[in-house]
Amino acid sequence: MLTRRKFLQVGSTLAATKWPEDRPARAGGQNLSRKDHPNFLVFMPDQHQGEAVLPHYPTIMPNVRRFASQGITFTQAFCPAPHCCPSRASFMTGLYPSEHGIFNNVNTDTAIHANPYPGVPFFSRTLREAGYELAYSGKWHVARDRFPQDYGWKNLNPSQKDYEAGTYIPGRLRRPGSWEKARAELNETKPRDPGEVLRPGWGNTRLYSSFPPQGPHGYEGTKDHEAVRRGIEGLAGLAGSGKPWCLMISNLGGHDLYRAPQNFVDMYHVESIPLPVSFRDTLEDKPRIYQRMRYQHWQQLSDEEVQQAILHYWAKLTMQDALFGLLLDALEKTRQAQNTIVIYTADHGDYAGAHGLWAKGVPSFREAYNIPCVIRWPRGITQPGRTIDALVSTVDFAPTILDAAAIQRVSQMSGLSLLPWLRGETPANWRKAVFTQLNGVELYYTQRIVMTDSYKYVYNGFDYDELYDLKEDPHEMVNLAFPELKQARAVMAEGTGLRPPENVPWPQLPSNLAEVRRDLLQQMWKFAQERQDQIFDPYLTVAMAPMGPGIAL
Repeated sequence: MLTRRKFLQVGSTLAATKWPEDRPARAGGQNLSRKDHPNFLVFMPDQHQGEAVLPHYPTIMPNVRRFASQGITFTQAFCPAPHCCPSRASFMTGLYPSEHGIFNNVNTDTAIHANPYPGVPFFSRTLREAGYELAYSGKWHVARDRFPQDYGWKNLNPSQKDYEAGTYIPGRLRRPGSWEKARAELNETKPRDPGEVLRPGWGNTRLYSSFPPQGPHGYEGTKDHEAVRRGIEGLAGLAGSGKPWCLMISNLGGHDLYRAPQNFVDMYHVESIPLPVSFRDTLEDKPRIYQRMRYQHWQQLSDEEVQQAILHYWAKLTMQDALFGLLLDALEKTRQAQNTIVIYTADHGDYAGAHGLWAKGVPSFREAYNIPCVIRWPRGITQPGRTIDALVSTVDFAPTILDAAAIQRVSQMSGLSLLPWLRGETPANWRKAVFTQLNGVELYYTQRIVMTDSYKYVYNGFDYDELYDLKEDPHEMVNLAFPELKQARAVMAEGTGLRPPENVPWPQLPSNLAEVRRDLLQQMWKFAQERQDQIFDPYLTVAMAPMGPGIAL
């Protein structure tokens, strides 16, 4: 058993972890058989709500839904952080942020780490050194100074820079002239445009818009189409190499701002766009930063503007569906689709109006964490068309790919292989909870989530915690942890000044919820211990969880 001292020391930095030597991947020397080693095609649109691919959802996604009927859909897949960089690094490594070292946006000066810890194993390196051919097209956003070719991929991007090259200079504004534009807007007296969010001194934001079709299909000329076009060109070379291969294409997807070709926008009608069930949530029982986000920014939008923003977000996802169809058609032409594992997923989701919020970030709600996870493998999937509600994490993709390729992992991964599910088996001891690790981006917010099928507990190191009964309250409207605060306020009001009466303890949750909270916190601290998550400091001003690591010993 760990001593208390050792337990509290697990937050020591992982920079000294003895990973394999940090070096470029070597070309594989083995002649792998395509019969025994499947190909892989990964399509990862950015900022894509998981629910949007499901049959009941009103998004128009015919290619993905036909694809799902030929494969398996995991409805309960979640990313470890609602931001691009940590989730993408987890996809590549099968590790959590505390293990690979990427916690926030690597392209800002406030990044905790600009690159993964030296020597962290990437599945792509392992595939490459085993004899696979690999190619990568589109958004990278895993490291600041290292690129796909440093991890075994052939980089199909036109330069060494990130897919978003030129749009973000660390420590500066995204676009030249932004300060001047923001200053000019301060003196404007014109009415707010539809969909516009006024942000004095920051630069006003038009949340949604459309543009004329760029070609016969509308998406021509977009960055996303260019990434897919390069990927299809790369696919031809991979398919003709004689080796098993892995191709990954990552698009900007549904990323805000929600700007889509007019022909995709016209597929929807604003009057038929429903407001999210949680849209009227006042957030009064949620952390203050949630309230500030909604009321400082998004409360400016009328209901119809919210519907328009949702419409444009869906239009962007429908465009992704069309681009995915191009990929599937190109794969069919190679005559290698039967033994190709195709994965449709995303790095994280988008609130898209849920709880009155947009984009992604600090609020803990499902819409930002739930991601699509649809997998097809004609040669290897039993009973295609199944839907599985087991709890899945982004860290599961890397071990799944290596296991399906029948390649031994070079080191232990935190994820679990999905291969048994594909074969129609129910894995023994599958996880009962998923965990997240958010440390914020430029403004740091320490937040950890532990979620089971029934309950979700959110430890907010910066504010009061959250507890949701997911069976009774699937839209996370009622924070069950909040009665403690309301009771405390009542106690304070009864006392003299701001001091509560003597001998009045901090109010307690009802016994059943107190037991639920204790169990979830035990799981959270045990997970943090196992993954060397640095949230163990017992110092008075930072030890804010209602029960500390000692309950997990």
